[in-house]
Amino acid sequence: MAAQVLDIAVRLVVVVAAFLVLPLVAGQMEHKVMAHMQARLGPMYAGGFHGWAQLIADGVKFLQKEDVIPAAADRRVFALAPAVALVPYLVVLVVVPVGPGLVGVDLDAGLFFVLAVMGVGVLGSIMAGWASGNKYSLMGGMRSAAQLVSYELPLVLAASSVAMAAGTLSLPGIVEAWQWWWLPWQAIGAVVFFTAGLAELRRPPFDMPIAESEIIMGPMTEYTGIRFALFMLAEYAGIIVLSALTTVLFLGGWQGPLLPGPVWTLLKVFALVFVVIWVRVSYPRLREDQLQRLAWTGLVPLALAQLALTGLVRVLAG
Repeated sequence: MAAQVLDIAVRLVVVVAAFLVLPLVAGQMEHKVMAHMQARLGPMYAGGFHGWAQLIADGVKFLQKEDVIPAAADRRVFALAPAVALVPYLVVLVVVPVGPGLVGVDLDAGLFFVLAVMGVGVLGSIMAGWASGNKYSLMGGMRSAAQLVSYELPLVLAASSVAMAAGTLSLPGIVEAWQWWWLPWQAIGAVVFFTAGLAELRRPPFDMPIAESEIIMGPMTEYTGIRFALFMLAEYAGIIVLSALTTVLFLGGWQGPLLPGPVWTLLKVFALVFVVIWVRVSYPRLREDQLQRLAWTGLVPLALAQLALTGLVRVLAG
């Protein structure tokens, strides 16, 4: 009994440590990649060598800012929204495997659990928009809700294709069933899943709910200090979770030659994090009508086509 409790405690400590460290690494990586791609000077000089202290400077800045709650805000919902945006990604990491046997909890219906919990994270943005008592924030919250409804369907359909191919909903089971020829077979689903995930995270070019040029910062307009920093941390945690799930579902997770399994998982995850940043600096923001058209006339048909292809291959394979 004591050994079992110790095992659970160690797994939880490792998950929490990864949750606290990996999003910060992704944030620092975004500073550096954007600095190189867009010739941004500041992030390359903060602290000296290659701007190593940029993330620390940002943290100190947020700590020094006053924590303000608008008079017209719903104080309880306003204070709760950052936690609702952040905590679901911690919960998701509990069931994401990084190596053979290296997973917090192996759930039989792990894929369903992940998709359900990820949808909760978007509610933090909706809550923040409604509770702020600000019309710009409310508009951003409504746009977040519209994106959640639109992009959740192709996300689930693309993930269902992989589950159908593997014959299991367990994330470690999906990795163990994965074969190299799944790369072309599930390529459409991978693109749909990754794109829909970016939209649910409201990352550029799907950042219309934030849209600094027209609605300030959308749902986060009235947030300052640590509360605003928690929303930023939730964004980077979401990037890590999306990249990890894409790795597990479509890229074989820990499978790879020569290197240990966890190393392969982290390499694939941060390669996808780089793609997320690359997309941000390369494409302009989509209009709201373009966002909806992409989801309903682009991604949903592609996800259904991937499901049909998976079913056909499974039947022909016997």
